[in-house]
Amino acid sequence: MSAYLNSAFPYGGNDGPVWQGKGLTSSIQGGISARWKYFSGTLAPIAFRSENQQFPLMQNGEVGYLAFADGQLPTYIDRPQRFGIDPYSQVDWGQSEFRFDGFGVAAGVSTANQWWGPSNNFPYILGNNAAGFKHFFFGTSHPADLWIAKLHARLVYGQLDQSAYSSVTGPDFFVSFAEPGQKRFMAGLVASLEPRGIPGLEIGGARFFHGPTDRLGYWFSIHDLKLPLQGLYKAGLPQESDTTILGGTQALKENQLASVFLRWAPPGSGFEVYGEYGREDHALDKRDLLEEPDHSAAWNMGFRRAWLGAAGQAMQAVRGEMFTYETSAGSRTSGEGQTYVHGVMRQGHTERGQMLGADVGAASGSAWELAYDRYNPSGRMTAFLRRQVEHEERFPTLYHRGAALFRPVDVMNSIGGEVNRFFGSVEVLARLTLTADLNRYFLADQNNANFALQIKRGF
Repeated sequence: MSAYLNSAFPYGGNDGPVWQGKGLTSSIQGGISARWKYFSGTLAPIAFRSENQQFPLMQNGEVGYLAFADGQLPTYIDRPQRFGIDPYSQVDWGQSEFRFDGFGVAAGVSTANQWWGPSNNFPYILGNNAAGFKHFFFGTSHPADLWIAKLHARLVYGQLDQSAYSSVTGPDFFVSFAEPGQKRFMAGLVASLEPRGIPGLEIGGARFFHGPTDRLGYWFSIHDLKLPLQGLYKAGLPQESDTTILGGTQALKENQLASVFLRWAPPGSGFEVYGEYGREDHALDKRDLLEEPDHSAAWNMGFRRAWLGAAGQAMQAVRGEMFTYETSAGSRTSGEGQTYVHGVMRQGHTERGQMLGADVGAASGSAWELAYDRYNPSGRMTAFLRRQVEHEERFPTLYHRGAALFRPVDVMNSIGGEVNRFFGSVEVLARLTLTADLNRYFLADQNNANFALQIKRGF
């Protein structure tokens, strides 16, 4: 079970379906697992309740339920500032999964979170900030030896849901570009290679598609199944409109996030370094990619250095990570350019109102974290510094409403510590994070204290 407390405003991330509002948030999770030959299963549901106390909202120009929506992009991303005025609770399947592992192949159905890419804190495409979505997968159960390299890959298809504060209304399926459907089909492919002769090196890539649900009532269509295998450039993709929408006519319904990444951890060195480059949607062609590689782009870089103490009983580590997806100058002339938002699939890169990737902000922002860890047989201690930045959006023909903001950068500077201890079969974790939010909602400074307490018992 877990308890979280926020003193001034919602804060917290990488906690699955849990949403940490102002006040007390509590959650409980239990589970069982079993294995028989090639088959295994885990049932691990989770339930949470947030007091969801009142705090000032950013005025987004909307009325009714959309007044709770995102402060800057209320109609272009499903990321509520607050989930209504009442206590907010959910029951979720959590990390439940049923799978087959045999003959080098893995396949199954799952609601468990997936973490794509090498990042430790701010995953570009998929992490555990939101609830895991319903999906089935097929791929390798362990890296396949191709002699020249070892290959690990997974193909995933799933369904994404929106919250009650999304601007998308109408049926679940695609009706028109104004009513793209309340449920989205997800298709993705992630793979990594370990080249022969370079121990510890991993090179990989991923593609994640949001697509509409088939209007015939089926969860997917043949077109949806082909999405992860389609061409890399928009030129040559199917035309989906006779008139120009958002600057084009091709591949308008679907939204793609794609990345390439590498990680190098030489065996025995105690050191690792990693990086990732990602893009929102397709480049038009090779020339477009070479001319504007920073258009709708994200960068993630990090390192870790670990060493043993003199007595060999404790291990220490220093780690850092930087993530940026600041909107490029090209967004002034191109139809898009923001990360995690899309003009047609207006839920954005979210699941039930929370970010599927890094919980930093929508459209344009950045973050970094620097941490120190100390491990010993009784547990772990961590101290960290974190900075998260969200920018005002200045794309007046599509997103922004009203005059330019006086303070166009919202910056959260945080300092915190975490202690994890084992008492037999019981594990206890306590964490305190103090945050100074400069220009919260681009208006005034505000401070927040976040306290977390988690207790786990194994059987």
